[in-house]
Amino acid sequence: MPEMRFHIRWPDGRAEACYSPSLVIKDYFAPGETYALADFLNRSRAALTIASDRVKARYGMPCSLALGQLARIEAAGAAFSNTPDPRVHVDAFEE
Repeated sequence: MPEMRFHIRWPDGRAEACYSPSLVIKDYFAPGETYALADFLNRSRAALTIASDRVKARYGMPCSLALGQLARIEAAGAAFSNTPDPRVHVDAFEE
């Protein structure tokens, strides 16, 4: 399966490279776009769950890397729950 990284910037300016075992991320995010935190988290859940499910369909088990990445995204996003209008910027894709 083709894997990729998507590079993001959190509301505090911190950059992070995120992993996906599938190119499905491209269906949910666009490089150069900024997303409200809640929207970013919802899109991340959908995309990384689909990516994990694709791995499960092919190899018989879900992708722990995708699910771990989702957990890290959700934990990092929680830190901005009290920030007014938090936004996440998608910098780039790397295949």
